[in-house]
Amino acid sequence: MREFNEELLSFIDASPTPFHAVAWMAKTLECRGFIRLEEDEEWTLVEGKDYYVTRNDSSIVAFTYPPCAEKGYMIVGAHTDSPHLRLKPHPLTTSAGVKRLGVEPYGGVLLNPWFDRDLGLAGRVVYLDGEVRKEALINIERPIAMIPSLAIHLDKEANTSRTVNAQTDIVPIISTGEVDFEQFILSQIQEETSGLTLLAHELSFYDLQKGSFVGVDEEFIASARLDNLISCFVGLHALLDSTYPMMLACMDHEEVGSETHVGAGGTFVQEVLERVSGADYGTLMRRSLMVSCDNAHAQHPNFPSKHESEHAPLLNGGVVIKINANQRYATSARTQGRFLQCARALHVPTQTFVTRSDMGCGSTIGPITSTRLGVETIDVGVPQLAMHSIRELAGSKDAYGLYRILMQLGDF
Repeated sequence: MREFNEELLSFIDASPTPFHAVAWMAKTLECRGFIRLEEDEEWTLVEGKDYYVTRNDSSIVAFTYPPCAEKGYMIVGAHTDSPHLRLKPHPLTTSAGVKRLGVEPYGGVLLNPWFDRDLGLAGRVVYLDGEVRKEALINIERPIAMIPSLAIHLDKEANTSRTVNAQTDIVPIISTGEVDFEQFILSQIQEETSGLTLLAHELSFYDLQKGSFVGVDEEFIASARLDNLISCFVGLHALLDSTYPMMLACMDHEEVGSETHVGAGGTFVQEVLERVSGADYGTLMRRSLMVSCDNAHAQHPNFPSKHESEHAPLLNGGVVIKINANQRYATSARTQGRFLQCARALHVPTQTFVTRSDMGCGSTIGPITSTRLGVETIDVGVPQLAMHSIRELAGSKDAYGLYRILMQLGDF
């Protein structure tokens, strides 16, 4: 379990953006013999071979071939994106003698924890090399920016009633000197930039603090982007280690609704399954199971009343099964029963989450993919605290428990 968590944290450290996460997963798959497919080419799939395909370099689907004739695929779904601060197209501004970079919140960011952090910058850039349009991933792994807090002397209500304005308060500072933003970004691609022209970018700030073990006996793991790179990592290793036919679908844009061509509401997974199954697509979906994996809200020890007492997951208490009567989660009694049968056979603990009836319920890719594909689905996840913060906390036991279940679930 320790080795599993160490590799998990290394994966998250190396994946400040969905582009980097997909690149890491693709490299791992290729090291294990998976063959890369291209969406705009014909596919000739060979029985006994393993494959993967990406879209936008931020979503990835990997699968063994062929699916099980009797039970179809065991499909694990997750998402590659996390709430963060995205650089605006023309970000450079000046105020009070310093250069700043304007940002836009992506997803439901918890803004307060972003103050006073060493921030790196990573993502994708599109540029001209002479007359040739190219793309590159960059990752500036050093502190180039910070968002300083306002001193309490100047804000007496800072600890009582202060709110954060995303436009005026969350603006990273980068320099007191002159900055050529375009040249700075291009210099991350190559040292000599005279022939390069920046066309566009998708760049995100991220906390440079590495993932770590926390607690007297290291009972917890802490990192950025636990939601939902934990599920991507767990699903990947279940795919690699299972003997049952599986598919892994890690999708971008879940945190902003999934309704994009690379999100769960798009056509990516459906088109892959149609190409894999041919005329048997409908039959394959009737026989398959989708496990939507996305982290769950653990009961907060300082705010226990935010959970219903009988459905309050605990850190290191086991994998969480998510249920919602209004179908914000796609779990049914049938899919829950199958999942529980497997967990109990493996002696892996599970927990159940139902949100309080007087509170709103979040959602996942589960209902979206279940609707689009017509596949039976269960929503599960690892319990965590500080969801959508710049640094999140989870138990050190739960991710490994989910991995064990996913690796064996197809046999049940």
